Amino acid sequence: MQPEEGLGRLRALGFGETDAQELWEHFDGAERRGKQGHGYARIAWLEELEGYDPAAEPSLVEEEEGFQRWHGGGAIGYLVLGRAVRAQLERPPTRARLVVCERTFPTGMLGYYVRRLAEGGLVGVLTATSPARLGHPVGGPKLAGTNPLAIGIPSGGGDPVVADVSMGAVTWGDVVAGLAQEEQLVPFGGEQAHKAFALALGLQLLVDSLVREEGHGAVLLVARPEADPVPALRRLAEGVRLPGGR
Repeated sequence: MQPEEGLGRLRALGFGETDAQELWEHFDGAERRGKQGHGYARIAWLEELEGYDPAAEPSLVEEEEGFQRWHGGGAIGYLVLGRAVRAQLERPPTRARLVVCERTFPTGMLGYYVRRLAEGGLVGVLTATSPARLGHPVGGPKLAGTNPLAIGIPSGGGDPVVADVSMGAVTWGDVVAGLAQEEQLVPFGGEQAHKAFALALGLQLLVDSLVREEGHGAVLLVARPEADPVPALRRLAEGVRLPGGR
């Protein structure tokens, strides 16, 4: 998909120029990294998605030392997290800050956000909830979202390391893009799938315990690094592709 088409379709949904550009950068970046489930297919998905206001503006509703609370206010989750991340880069924490984002869905490729933080010199740890799509490996009701966990670590000697792992054997984005069937969306790990299920459930409860309004949300920990471990790791791992590499 060319930028002209993608941006045109986003504008047609009612997004202003700045927001359309931000969404396009997210989708195009995902596509270029081979994450098709979070790429161009999401534009068609947004064209069918209900429950968001393209003109809404996320807001910072609570702030104190080491803590921020954001509220989507009807905005789509991509832009809520985008605003929150931008705020961290503009005003980094003295040491560390916990950021809770309420009414924040969908959020897309979480590695995109922690990469932005890491490229700005900050450590980021991010998770977000989604509709319940994972059940216990032995069966039963769906209890947790795929609840990815993304970690970005800056590097003084090149690109950051970015780990971004969904707790599903496939992602919902793969289903959206037609790359997988919904019945394949189970906790990853085969015989050890109970470990992924435990992580998904733990992350679900972490977010649910910190948001004050019912609905999907995100939790971000951002911190100033005290050391620069990535260059040494790259030397040790010479010839091996590290997480987040192209």
